[in-house]
Amino acid sequence: MNRRRRKKLQGRLVEAAAWGTPQQVTRLLRAGADPNLPDRDGTTPLYRASVQGVAENVRVLTAAGADPDRESGTRDEGLPLCAAACWGHDAAVRELLAAGADPARREDQGTGRTAIEWAEAGGHHRALDLMRGRLRG
Repeated sequence: MNRRRRKKLQGRLVEAAAWGTPQQVTRLLRAGADPNLPDRDGTTPLYRASVQGVAENVRVLTAAGADPDRESGTRDEGLPLCAAACWGHDAAVRELLAAGADPARREDQGTGRTAIEWAEAGGHHRALDLMRGRLRG
């Protein structure tokens, strides 16, 4: 696949991760899109699905090999679990934890907040319970 086509495919995957169906995401992955590669803006598909709270797409992407602890973008983005926890997307938090995301991992290359800290700051108690249960269990 040529470079231009790959870039377009990655861009479509990132968009579908946020606003598409699991079937659309699956089709793009089968067409050769990479679940770990960012689009031209640096956004990874898993981050986009997580920040939008699209748990079904989080599940499809992690099943396809998306790394739940891979940071997205530059300073304005971060870890998928932090994004989901920050907005209280409990189902996405659950999927990311099932895929092995670390709730104690700090974003911004270790200098930022953890997902637990984001959930605390936002008052998202269910997300906190899910992550604390993961740390205890």
